[in-house]
Amino acid sequence: MAPTGRAAAYAGTRIPRVEDARLLTGTGTYVDDVVRPGMLHVCFVRSPMARARILDIDVSEARELPGVHAVFVAADLNPGVHEQWYTLNGRDDPDTPRPPLAEGEVRFVGDPVAMIVADDRYLAEDAAELVIVDYDPLVPVVDYATALDSPESVHAEHPGNLVGQLGGRPMADLDSVFGSAPHVVCQTLFQQSHGPVPMETRGIVAEWTPAGGEMSIWASTQSPHEVRSFCARLLGIAEHRVRVVMRDTGGGFGQKVLPQREDMCVMLAARKLPAALKWIEDRQEHLLAAGQARHEHGEARIALDEDGRILAATLDHVQDAGAYPTPSPVQSGIAVGMLFPGPYRIPEGTFSSRFVYSNTSGRVAYRGPWQYESMARETLLDTAARHLGLDPVELRRRNMLTRDELPTANFNGMPYDHISPRETFEQALRMLDYEAFRKEQEQARQQGRYLGVGTCTYVEPTAGATPFHATEGATIRVEPSGKVNVYVAGGSCGNSLETTVVQLTADALGVAIEDVGTVQGDTAVTPYGAGTGGSRSGPMTAGAIQETAGVLRERIRAIAAHRLQVPLEDVEFERGQATAQGADGSLSLGEIADIAYYQVHALPPGVPAGLEASGRYHTPHLMIWANATHVCTCEVDVVTGEVKLLRYIVSEDCGPMINPSVVEGQIYGGTVQGIGGALYEELAYDTDGNPVSTTFMDYLLPTATEVPVIEVGHVETPSPGPGGYKGVGEGGAIGSAPAVVNAVADALAPLGVRIERLPLTPASIVGLIEKERQEQEQEQSQGARS
Repeated sequence: MAPTGRAAAYAGTRIPRVEDARLLTGTGTYVDDVVRPGMLHVCFVRSPMARARILDIDVSEARELPGVHAVFVAADLNPGVHEQWYTLNGRDDPDTPRPPLAEGEVRFVGDPVAMIVADDRYLAEDAAELVIVDYDPLVPVVDYATALDSPESVHAEHPGNLVGQLGGRPMADLDSVFGSAPHVVCQTLFQQSHGPVPMETRGIVAEWTPAGGEMSIWASTQSPHEVRSFCARLLGIAEHRVRVVMRDTGGGFGQKVLPQREDMCVMLAARKLPAALKWIEDRQEHLLAAGQARHEHGEARIALDEDGRILAATLDHVQDAGAYPTPSPVQSGIAVGMLFPGPYRIPEGTFSSRFVYSNTSGRVAYRGPWQYESMARETLLDTAARHLGLDPVELRRRNMLTRDELPTANFNGMPYDHISPRETFEQALRMLDYEAFRKEQEQARQQGRYLGVGTCTYVEPTAGATPFHATEGATIRVEPSGKVNVYVAGGSCGNSLETTVVQLTADALGVAIEDVGTVQGDTAVTPYGAGTGGSRSGPMTAGAIQETAGVLRERIRAIAAHRLQVPLEDVEFERGQATAQGADGSLSLGEIADIAYYQVHALPPGVPAGLEASGRYHTPHLMIWANATHVCTCEVDVVTGEVKLLRYIVSEDCGPMINPSVVEGQIYGGTVQGIGGALYEELAYDTDGNPVSTTFMDYLLPTATEVPVIEVGHVETPSPGPGGYKGVGEGGAIGSAPAVVNAVADALAPLGVRIERLPLTPASIVGLIEKERQEQEQEQSQGARS
């Protein structure tokens, strides 16, 4: 980011990604590429039952298998836990009991019961089959929606299965508003369980060095410093005795922000064995035990006047936490209710959120963990428009915020500013030519074809001032040669942070981009940072680089002024060259670095030797908001239930773009994930709690064949933060699923179909059409009899 008064040379341009050279040639380094001397491999014995008492575990045969070095059960590892809490939650936050290995009772199919350590993974899996566990089956709590009324408890410490609850003002406070409103529309929508499903599954290598009492960890993570902190607390050792390295991470999407139970087991076991331990999760394990998200439902209500203007809205929201949520869902779940009003004028409203245990895989964060607020609100608006006989676009136009109404706050008190929802909405509609599509849709219906259009407009919090996320650091070092290295917590998670950090540093320091490199993801050398999550990386690293580069740049100019014998204010430093009007010659950054390192006697008074600086950015802003509108068109085959997406448009406002290609890449990826959630993906369980989608034969993901070209438009409203930047990582995954659902509902509206459950698979769509047909025939039959 260029300092004030200087034009940015690189920010805002489509610089090719720094990381592409290694990733596209297959030379990236993932956890499974890490090899240590004498390294051993880990496999877990997992529960085949959703809920049962563990009566006995016989590991004798497994221990005797040649090549097996150890078999651990709960009694071997769990007592080694010193402390286990996440920085995000804090030490004193009430949390789920979280044993590394199941102790006394298993709570979902896939619960780790024992841990095998062997020469290789194949031997470890063979040994796992020799472990005999005697289970006493218990009645599982599978359906979270009825768990609060179940006599069974997932955790004895939490009778009634309630993790926690949060809410605004009492719902009864709004009875008079809803009672007197000309129009009241209610809707209940169930969203299915699905997960982040990154390309790279979870993985960790842990190596204990007894002589120094040090732990080295290579992890597939979004937050290496949090892994370090967690490991230090877990083992009861000093934080500086733990080094965590993340190289390349094949996707995280929230699932890899925090260590989970298997990571704990590997860390604990590494201290007991004289070799490094590696655990790489296979895909079946991943779909069994890595965690689920999005499993929730809500009853949303909206009151409107005769002109379709919103008077009030409420959301009664229930979320599945699974057996071992990571972290506690209450903290992230509150955002669903707080953000439910979205970018609309809603004078009054409230929400209630409850978080419920079930005997299924634990809830994890997933790109936009609060996404249900947009799903509930945006589908409700379409339902309300049909009730009023209005076009859904017209209903939104009557109620959507515009820039000239800001700053304002929603009915929960969340302060909105520096957003442009109406502007992105209108841009997206222009890109589609909405009126032309409606004419095409009408002609298609006359031909027996069912076309639909759906929209979703949302506001997204990024770079908030929560204690865990409020600060980020950077170190910039100019080497004696004049080349530059920038150190940030960062890491290669697919968000191109390596590229954007190099762009920002080149501008902020005033050097050529080819002279800048970056070191990320190694806690031994990078400043502490919260890592990737919450769409925070862009604005927070921009702030950290601005703070740090500003100090270093002034030091460079001071050295140049002293050597050129000119006043400091006369020195210009651009593209790595210091010049001053009237000076005899110029100085390159390499020459300035030579003075700083090797001619310290020639430094000006008060200027320290060397060219290295560290700084931290602390955001003063409660929240930096981004916003976007998604528009989707589709065609539904009412015979087969197939949904074909025709066009997909996103108008995004993330402020100025550091790198437009990176921004658009983030939008593309998130949008495809949302499409998958709306139409394909489901972590389904049968009534006994057995998962039925543990391979990609059953857990369906969208491919390039199903996804149309994603068209992107940009509206630029600078944030109050550094460079005016906003986060962009999560938005695509928030706006896409509601837009797709609304498009399908719009296509099926002539048939009277009402959508209440996701995903919208061909079978479910055919079932909805058939159900509506039968209900209409029944009504006609009753009418004829009367």
